[in-house]
Amino acid sequence: MAEYNPQNFLILAVDDNSINRIMLEKILTKAGYQIKVLGDSEEFLNLINNIKPDLMLLDLMMPKIDGLELCRLIKAKNHYKEIPIIFLTANDAKENVIEAFRSGAVDYVTKPFNNEELLARIQTHIELKFTRDQLKKALVDLEKLATTDELTQIANRRHFLNLANREFNRAKRQKTFFSMIILDIDYFKRINDNYGHPVGDIAIKLVAQKCQQSIRGEDLCARWGGEEFIVVVYDALIDKAKHVANRIREKIAEISLPVDNDKFQITVSVGIAQYQDTDQNLDQIVSRADKALYRAKNNGRNRIVLEDELLDVSKDT
Repeated sequence: MAEYNPQNFLILAVDDNSINRIMLEKILTKAGYQIKVLGDSEEFLNLINNIKPDLMLLDLMMPKIDGLELCRLIKAKNHYKEIPIIFLTANDAKENVIEAFRSGAVDYVTKPFNNEELLARIQTHIELKFTRDQLKKALVDLEKLATTDELTQIANRRHFLNLANREFNRAKRQKTFFSMIILDIDYFKRINDNYGHPVGDIAIKLVAQKCQQSIRGEDLCARWGGEEFIVVVYDALIDKAKHVANRIREKIAEISLPVDNDKFQITVSVGIAQYQDTDQNLDQIVSRADKALYRAKNNGRNRIVLEDELLDVSKDT
């Protein structure tokens, strides 16, 4: 954790004793914390949706709604689940302490409390929460790094294969269907040779954006490798996938990329294959889509070919 700075943290205290409230406010303000002190549980419950402290101090014994019940109510709120709660109690009987921890508290301090002990416990639990939050963020970042293509920010090949194999197994079990689209940027080597690799990277990113914009939220688009992209259209026979592919192809054909005093259009060739109940693995579907893609390349580019049938869907259709 970076150098600990109390000014960055808000502590909320709930205590029905006015002397305790004054002491807490004085101690915590002097230590540099942002502090909000309330006199009863009802007052806090009126604010619960409008305030999110970094740590809470709760008096154990309060009228109407005591600290234990308030703690349970707080922990029932999703945005409060991870906020550490320290109980302030004049009674450290074992049964009370156990019940405090069961209700969701992380610690307790007995009254009359020692100022240095209170501040030390507050700092410890805020630092633990900060470390936990940073670890969660790091895990999310790591997950994104493992599943996302760095250049295009869409799914990478590995993540695609994991999800597509899951869909393949589902289709086998439930007798459903899906289709697979593979597309490749036409004459991509010329783009790199004529305009340079940075422009080639821009072209790849633009194609990825158009692909992502052209599919349903539940479908999956990934960078297959180089200038190739792959799409799974869930619960779709090949005719439906053809419409999706044509929408993608037309969107990409609208790209006009200015370079120096020149402009060039981007087109793609597309192959489509449909899951068959005789397929033994995902590779067989990918292979058929790939062969259809190469037929599209060999028959003039900027067109779609179904796995066993040439279908010209040039700009004029």
